[in-house]
Amino acid sequence: MKIVILDRSTLGFDINVDNFNTLGDVTSYDMTNENETKDRVKDADIVITNKVVIAKEHMENSNIKLICISATGMNNVDLEYAKQKEIEVKNVAGYSSSSVSQVAFGMIFYFVQKLNYYKSYVDNGNWQKSKIFTHIDKPFFELDKKRVGVIGLGDIGSSFAKRAKAFDCEVVYYSTSGRNNNSEFKRVNLDELLKTSDIISIHCPLNEQTENLLNYKNMKTMKDGAILLNLGRGGIINEKDLSILIDEKEIYCGIDVVNKEPIEEFNPLLKVKNKDRLLLTPHIGWASIEARTRLIKMVADNIKEFVN
Repeated sequence: MKIVILDRSTLGFDINVDNFNTLGDVTSYDMTNENETKDRVKDADIVITNKVVIAKEHMENSNIKLICISATGMNNVDLEYAKQKEIEVKNVAGYSSSSVSQVAFGMIFYFVQKLNYYKSYVDNGNWQKSKIFTHIDKPFFELDKKRVGVIGLGDIGSSFAKRAKAFDCEVVYYSTSGRNNNSEFKRVNLDELLKTSDIISIHCPLNEQTENLLNYKNMKTMKDGAILLNLGRGGIINEKDLSILIDEKEIYCGIDVVNKEPIEEFNPLLKVKNKDRLLLTPHIGWASIEARTRLIKMVADNIKEFVN
């Protein structure tokens, strides 16, 4: 079997992918541009892609038998045409729940605990000048009894919710599909979740129901001082509306995903004036060492299952 990896660099070079060599003849490319894809996949039996688009034009007149997506989302592959061509498409799911949840709580503590401020206070030589033993000019609060609203209670949302419960938070959720009836947590409508939650964390997929789910009108109803996190997909929050609201209202936002990645220079979130209210990270939620190790194993298992 001829295996082609199209965007090896997205998996991180600290992660070993040598196990693919036991499954076939591997050709690995760090990155693949749109105009290079067709030539690189045409003779492959198996294609591994994270974010490189595999469209009809790449699959027709090719030898492709299996496309392995090294991610959960499958919107970078023309699934309908793959089915017509009897090309199997396999993704991976559930590998990053702990990683995403941990990054979400890292963002929460970034805002809640004010550690950046206190570190700067000490680094700038202020503590040794103090007349008292402590300095608490930047108030912080406990998570106990705070209401945490989870938008999307799938594997990742459930993982996050259980961690919030461990901090003695009251957890509620909104089902974007309308089909989730979790007995452990209270289900509420989106308006109630936004108006009453101290912390809101997004873990749903991007689709017709969730695109621009959060906009200026409904985000304006959030509590003053609320924390809003998006570790789902860019496009669920209207970025222009959010950029305006951050400068109008005291809300704090941890954003790990944006509409177009890598982020574009003219993205409105980069123009926010109150930068202390916004924590932007470059789509790292999925990417702990353990999560990426699990991902590689799951992709290899998908190939083994197909070959056997």
